[in-house]
Amino acid sequence: MKFIKSRNFLTSLFLLGALLGQSQEIIQEAPSTPVKKDTIKKSNRQKIDGIIAAVGDYIILDSDIDLAYIELAQQGASAADIPRCQVLGSLLEDKLYAHQATQDSTIVVTDAEINAMMNEKIGVMMEQIGGDMKKILKFYNKKNEEEFRSFFFDVLKNNKLTTEMRNKIIEDIEITPEEVRTFFKKIPQEDLPTFGAEMEVSQIIIQPKVSEAEKQKVIDRLNEIRREVLEEGASFTSRAVIYTQDRASSSNGGFYKINRKTPFLKEFKDVAFSLNEGEISKPFETEYGYHIILLERIKGQELELRHILLTPKVTDEALKEARDKITLIRNRIMEGEISFADAARTMSDEKETRANGGVFLNPRTLDSKFELTKMDPTLYNQVSNLKDKEISLPILEEDKLGQKQYKIITVTNRIDEHVAEYSKDYIKIKELALSEKRLIEIDKWTKEKIGETFIKVNGSYRNCDFVNGWVK
Repeated sequence: MKFIKSRNFLTSLFLLGALLGQSQEIIQEAPSTPVKKDTIKKSNRQKIDGIIAAVGDYIILDSDIDLAYIELAQQGASAADIPRCQVLGSLLEDKLYAHQATQDSTIVVTDAEINAMMNEKIGVMMEQIGGDMKKILKFYNKKNEEEFRSFFFDVLKNNKLTTEMRNKIIEDIEITPEEVRTFFKKIPQEDLPTFGAEMEVSQIIIQPKVSEAEKQKVIDRLNEIRREVLEEGASFTSRAVIYTQDRASSSNGGFYKINRKTPFLKEFKDVAFSLNEGEISKPFETEYGYHIILLERIKGQELELRHILLTPKVTDEALKEARDKITLIRNRIMEGEISFADAARTMSDEKETRANGGVFLNPRTLDSKFELTKMDPTLYNQVSNLKDKEISLPILEEDKLGQKQYKIITVTNRIDEHVAEYSKDYIKIKELALSEKRLIEIDKWTKEKIGETFIKVNGSYRNCDFVNGWVK
């Protein structure tokens, strides 16, 4: 059974490249475009960059395929066996998603959102190459920064539209336990996947206590920002860019689109859904700190909002008290006075793991098991040398908001590499089954939209043996 289609592999590589701003080195000279074997007939005529395909309002140039190869090479991916026809098929899919997104009134991608995203990603690029814009222009073959920004804006917007459309197609797809069982039974014994060595990790976290005075400072600052916006006409967006400590939204001016099902904290959603358009909430507290929310727009069941998050500072004295406390907890466990699990349930400050006796869930799979080859390097370094049931010394780390905290960790279980078993690996098998169900739905949607959309493939590319019926 094929779990991943090659065209989806190519699409994911292209979409996750530098054009989406992921960290990569761009200071190398752009490699020359490799020659690929495919179904396109050879020609002695000089190659001229022109339109090779159109999907709705979007066009694809021959140079877009060249750029896709360069991006793959820059990411370290091997493109040796990927023909131009396959790359074009991937680009056609992306354009179909983007075109259909522009036809869907529920999908809104604003210029302000893309500009903020672009500024952040250009900032990352500039940091990687020592602030030399000329190297970026040379890599993307652009004459000046204005031309590059225009090009980059279009790429980011198209990619955002593509992502929003794909997410909408699959957002309501769920899978039942019976469907998972049926999926697993259909896999021939010789094709069962092999899962790598794994371990289960438990932790206890002690967070330094924040003084009431520090909390009040944050509340007062948020009230001041709120007053500046309401009474002086200051920009909430610019204030969010400058002040918010929410790293995920700072570059977008604190912007989020949420509905009742969005996995945000209940306290946050309760405040957001109590506001009217244009209203700014008073400061309120969540486990992340203190927020204010500006509700910009109500679109049916969805809210478009901006927020500013400020987190009270922790003093050195409070940090020392936290270290002393977690050291005492570790000593009590080592002396057999209390078990690690019971100590986590009664004394850990982390809500997510406290109820489970400190068991740390893999944020990628939401399972308790961590595959060693895919484990976060920082966590791997913390646990790799621990023996079973051994407890680490207190570890000082920063949480998601950059706030310092102490933790101790232990390895509670080790699992050797093994062939998939239904009862042992249910969560992983469920993800495979859900992925297949989503692919089926995407394929169904794609075939339907191809029939409804103006699509034209030009020249020798019409000879390509596409997975989908792009040539009509």
